[in-house]
Amino acid sequence: MRPREFDHDDVLRIAFDQFWRKGVRGTSLSDIARDAGVQRGSLYNAFGSKEALFLQAYERYAGDYLLALQKALGTGSLRKRLTAFFDLTITNFRSGSPPRGCPTTRGLMELGPAEGEGLDEEARQAFASLVSRITTLVQDTLSAGAKRGEFKGNPAAAALHIITVTRGLAVLERAYGDEAQLRKIAAHAIDLVLEKGG
Repeated sequence: MRPREFDHDDVLRIAFDQFWRKGVRGTSLSDIARDAGVQRGSLYNAFGSKEALFLQAYERYAGDYLLALQKALGTGSLRKRLTAFFDLTITNFRSGSPPRGCPTTRGLMELGPAEGEGLDEEARQAFASLVSRITTLVQDTLSAGAKRGEFKGNPAAAALHIITVTRGLAVLERAYGDEAQLRKIAAHAIDLVLEKGG
């Protein structure tokens, strides 16, 4: 067997940056190959298709993002943890120049209504899986806060509320690009959850 012509992780990082900035439809394997310094055919041989490359790159991103969220939710009062969660979420949306938005929300908008049109069911499941894992992290954080007497509501309902707010923030970021507005909405959501129990 010939040795792999490129660093797999490096190609996933480069590919995901392009997918995040331009969307899956707007990204070509030729562009990824050029930026990664590899042959387009090597990408086909390694991944099979642009969509398969996207899914592997997205899973890599999802793993890294979940680790960052675990860290953000890991220390301090419940308010501090939720503030760190929203800070990381908003910073993620606003990263890049111009800001790249939310890769999950962007990907969901590219799902095809019918087979052969846009991303497929496997991509939808990958997006849903990340949202579910984030929801579980937030719910676990709220449950721990309840045990410390910092939260009196229903952790599952409050976690869904928080995740729904983050999806709305992703859309508002695309519409207005106003980071101060996003942070005000996040702070208000935390107040509602902590003061009214979700």
